[in-house]
Amino acid sequence: MQNYDDIFPLVRDILVDMFELDAEQIQPNAKLYDDLDIDSIDAVDLVVKIKEVTGRKVKPEDFKSVRTIDDVVIAVQKLLED
Repeated sequence: MQNYDDIFPLVRDILVDMFELDAEQIQPNAKLYDDLDIDSIDAVDLVVKIKEVTGRKVKPEDFKSVRTIDDVVIAVQKLLED
């Protein structure tokens, strides 16, 4: 599970489950804070969940510049490649 097409549905399902979002809202260019109303505490919860799901240690700096769903998917992809 290292390519974008495998990771995007995983990220989408996590967001739907954790934040009760509609799957249709979760598009690659959707902005976490502006479009999906995810705040900084939610973002931390998301990082914790990604750590649980991937079994990888997540460095906060890897997610510091994440702004969109696409950014999250790419960050997870890099995490899995390491």
